[in-house]
Amino acid sequence: MIEILNPSEVARAKDTGALVADILQTLRSRTTVGTSLLDIDRWAESMIVDAGAQSCYVDYEPSFGRGPFGHYICTAVNDAVLHGLPHDYALADGDLLTLDLAVSLGGVAADSAISFIVGESKPPESVALISATERALSAGIAAAAPGARVGDISHAIGSVLREAGYPINTEFGGHGIGSTMHQDPHVSNTGRPGRGYRLRPGLLLALEPWIMADTAELVTDADGWTLRSATGCRTAHSEHTIAITDDGAEILTLPR
Repeated sequence: MIEILNPSEVARAKDTGALVADILQTLRSRTTVGTSLLDIDRWAESMIVDAGAQSCYVDYEPSFGRGPFGHYICTAVNDAVLHGLPHDYALADGDLLTLDLAVSLGGVAADSAISFIVGESKPPESVALISATERALSAGIAAAAPGARVGDISHAIGSVLREAGYPINTEFGGHGIGSTMHQDPHVSNTGRPGRGYRLRPGLLLALEPWIMADTAELVTDADGWTLRSATGCRTAHSEHTIAITDDGAEILTLPR
């Protein structure tokens, strides 16, 4: 289903997006060397509940996961890149952490992810990975104009990632979002311009370039959820929810 939101629904999506952004920034500021992934999950739960919002993850049970997710945020460390199931792991200096959060507020969902390095150590490979996903995300957003097509976004994202020298996996990518977290259209992280669904005002998209340093192959962790690089290399993931407007794309998941 491709859902086109009316102006009042888009206004509510802005509130949801701001909440997601604020929670992620708060979690980032609290996360230090020694922080447990389970602590991050508990902090996320508290902020979601206090805001009167609903988690999109706790009861999430897609075909690619093992049962309900059961947690409030995805926490992916180093070689983990997507759907990271929080567990009892204390973060170390130099760990590359991705936090991926989706909530619903007022009947509209928003989804965002940030990658950052914990502590004082800044491994160059990790810095480069994060930078590439952020640049690719900016390129995808710039391509998301009314009348453009999904393939234009995919091409813009893929061009940045490919120029940076990273393999691109097409199993998972961006997606439509609105009254539910995952909707059509699928937005691959590479593609041909001029192809796919034509963008219309009122369409919400979650764009999420993610990469692995030296492979495009994923493996599923023993927990049945966490997706890791097949070679054990480091990974990164950046995501924003945007709204297509008459004037272009508006980023909804920025802190207010």
